[in-house]
Amino acid sequence: MVSLGPGDIDLITIKALEVLKNSDVICVPTKSSNNSFNKSMTYKIIKALMDKHNFNTKIIPVYTPMHFKKEDWQRQVDIILNEFKSNYKVSFVTLGDSAVYSTVYYLLDIIKIQDKALYESSEVIAGITSFSQASAKVKKPLCVGDSSFSIVPLLGKTVPNTTVYMRPKIGMDTSSIKEEGDIYTFENMNYNGEIISNNKIPKVNKYMTLFIDFFKKD
Repeated sequence: MVSLGPGDIDLITIKALEVLKNSDVICVPTKSSNNSFNKSMTYKIIKALMDKHNFNTKIIPVYTPMHFKKEDWQRQVDIILNEFKSNYKVSFVTLGDSAVYSTVYYLLDIIKIQDKALYESSEVIAGITSFSQASAKVKKPLCVGDSSFSIVPLLGKTVPNTTVYMRPKIGMDTSSIKEEGDIYTFENMNYNGEIISNNKIPKVNKYMTLFIDFFKKD
């Protein structure tokens, strides 16, 4: 599951690019029921990456209507699983970052049930978000010092919430963090001694500690 970033091909991560270059096929979403890529931003990004970085990987269209229906996600999973019958490395691409309003986790939930081994061997490649680039373009921070920021979907109703807790002090007690969903602790992420715990540790041992209280799915 490869995140493509906010649309500028130079803002795709090196890891995402290498995964795409080494894939046997790339599954590319399209909103057109006839599998046309004429209006697909995702396809244009993939083609631009191929042209600039001199690689040519087979592209598989995946019809992805924005209906938020399980049968649509199941059809997309069926296409992905079918590609694994004749290919070893299959990538599915998504705009922005897969963690933020992406189809990726709907698909992974189904794959986890239908083919747990494939789910366990799958990887999600993070990307740069649109709001991170927007902040950079106007040279204004999303948060600085003791401030915070929120992502609010404009739906006009109360929705489930994920909370990120960061910038703790070493030795601080975490009892003030009141988890509401599925909380995880990330210590020294991407560095030596990385520890990821599917709970809230009682005391902060490292400055590079991050807590995420993920919203609970229905």
